[in-house]
Amino acid sequence: MEETLFPIVVKINEYLSNYILVVLLVGIGLWYSIKTRFVQIRCFGEGLKNVFGKINMFDKAEDKSMTSFQALATAVAAQVGTGNIIGASGAILIGGPGAIFWMWVIAFFGMATIYAEATLAIKTRITDRNGVIKGGPVYYIRRAFRGHLGKILAGFFAIASILALGFMGAMVQSNSIANCMETAFGVPAWIVGIFLIIACALIFIGGTRRLAVVVEKIVPLMAILFIIGCVVILISRIKYIPETFYMIFKYAFEPQAILGGGFGAAFKTAISQGAKRGLFSNEAGMGSTPHAHALAHVKNPHIQGTVAMIGVFVDTFVILTLNALIVISTLYTSDGALANGYTEAVMEILNKTNLVQTAFGSIFGSSFGAIFVATCLFFFAFSTILSWNLFGKINAVYLFGKHHPKAAKLIYTTIALGFIMLGSLVSSDFVWELTDMFNNLMVIPNAIALFALTGVVVTIAKKKCG
Repeated sequence: MEETLFPIVVKINEYLSNYILVVLLVGIGLWYSIKTRFVQIRCFGEGLKNVFGKINMFDKAEDKSMTSFQALATAVAAQVGTGNIIGASGAILIGGPGAIFWMWVIAFFGMATIYAEATLAIKTRITDRNGVIKGGPVYYIRRAFRGHLGKILAGFFAIASILALGFMGAMVQSNSIANCMETAFGVPAWIVGIFLIIACALIFIGGTRRLAVVVEKIVPLMAILFIIGCVVILISRIKYIPETFYMIFKYAFEPQAILGGGFGAAFKTAISQGAKRGLFSNEAGMGSTPHAHALAHVKNPHIQGTVAMIGVFVDTFVILTLNALIVISTLYTSDGALANGYTEAVMEILNKTNLVQTAFGSIFGSSFGAIFVATCLFFFAFSTILSWNLFGKINAVYLFGKHHPKAAKLIYTTIALGFIMLGSLVSSDFVWELTDMFNNLMVIPNAIALFALTGVVVTIAKKKCG
């Protein structure tokens, strides 16, 4: 079945990523940047203050909500996953170093997009008769379009998000963890899968509060660990940093120089890889992180909007960029394995899964490099599984849990655990393509609603920022 479906899914993704995705992501980011007078610049300092000044891990939340920091941590846990390590490496390998430039472009405009998503998530959330807060794209989609159209678009988004995040997304994360653990420690994939479903189940059954407490501790720890490792390597490769940045900018506009082939095809590949992996990395415009921001214990939508912008900044301009600098400065510079182009012999050894392990191993040694990356990837991907499961669960309850929410949660969680186990055993390429497809499909109804609710977002931004 995989052999039959794989080329079909690849073809669908090729069309979505190269055309629809790029247009929607850049278009809506540019639209909101202009309409909010570049809120990502004007309110960036305010966002930093809201995250690192007013908000801390000791804030208190109500029983049915999260603190603003917990909401941010849950969102960042979703954003900072395999997209930052394996996804970014795959983008560089396929699209060249210039793909990182286009990731930056997507992220810059994405900060305005995610501001809109977070403010709308707070603005349109509801509280049911049991005091449970419900929010996310399905609720602002219904706000944007009344009647049958709203129901259809919200239902389409909910189904796509359950498949993209709770099921297929979990497969990507567990697959990446299993591959790295097998490379670093020699642990069989099926053992890794069993460990993951046990650990995840213990957290899932604790509900939103347990998940929030776990991720708010994991996210700062994993970020600090990864940053320290990156800084050590960048210091050792300091003389290659100028060359590294030069390649990022050069190959963004001359990708054929390193990818080969014609300019048009290479340029399209660099941009599409940057857009596709940029979406998978920071998730701005995809509609995933608004589920977390909707649960924040804040009264002012603008506050959580600025907090959400910092999440994209940390994800792309800090974590992803550091990872990209490591890969390019160790493998693509004059003394690197890929300095002389993509020869067949090299490509048989290096792939998007082990590229970053090779990069870290060139400085730390192959053994410790693999262990370091596997450890970081475990924290990144594990926290992403937790967050994505929550987002998928919210949509599962929206679709199927109106009268029996507990039963809907139980069935959804059981299926999700099965996908986590399955992901540790199946082909990486097929899993990535499936996840990309459903991620791309999520963007469409979410983007349509964001355009329709421009007036609401602009009013909030004007009143609260500048």
